[in-house]
Amino acid sequence: MAYVYMPGATAVGITYDGGVVLASERRVAYGNFLVSKNTKKTFRITDYVGACCAGLVADMQVLAMQMRALTKIRKMELKREIPPNSVAKMMSSLMYERRYYPLLTQVIVGGVDGAPAIYTLDPLGSVLPDDYAAVGTGAEMALGVLDQEFKQGMKEKDAVTLAVKSIRSAIMRDAASGDGIDVLVVDKTGSREFTEN
Repeated sequence: MAYVYMPGATAVGITYDGGVVLASERRVAYGNFLVSKNTKKTFRITDYVGACCAGLVADMQVLAMQMRALTKIRKMELKREIPPNSVAKMMSSLMYERRYYPLLTQVIVGGVDGAPAIYTLDPLGSVLPDDYAAVGTGAEMALGVLDQEFKQGMKEKDAVTLAVKSIRSAIMRDAASGDGIDVLVVDKTGSREFTEN
């Protein structure tokens, strides 16, 4: 039986009263080797939809590029913004088409189309909607914080604080996670990014 090695990481997504917060740490590690301390794992897909990932960063970078191109084409056809559920379904189709040679990445897609929405995708393209999610080797630690502190209708500041706290919790116990936190906030005005130490 073949063993597939998945590199570690931690990424979280949280809905709040006006949008979503997507966050991920910046470390790339393969086994005991630290490859990079400065890798971006949060991606803008459209102005109102973003994604974050755990797993092979190269696979997520390719997936994000393909999704940016497909959503631009779809936006020109429909002459309106593409909602997050459509982006998640398009991404799911791409991942399922590659099921025999899968993209080794777990993805959280989040955005705003009226109400905020978060979707988790596994490497085969399963789409799971939720109010908050965590993926990667540090997901258990992050979910321990999220399960305790997430509340419906949170304010943006509280959601960002919770996302950062949950990633920091994972960084404390997961050797494959660390080196800062990238945060992507998406709301009805668009998206903005910043980095926490």
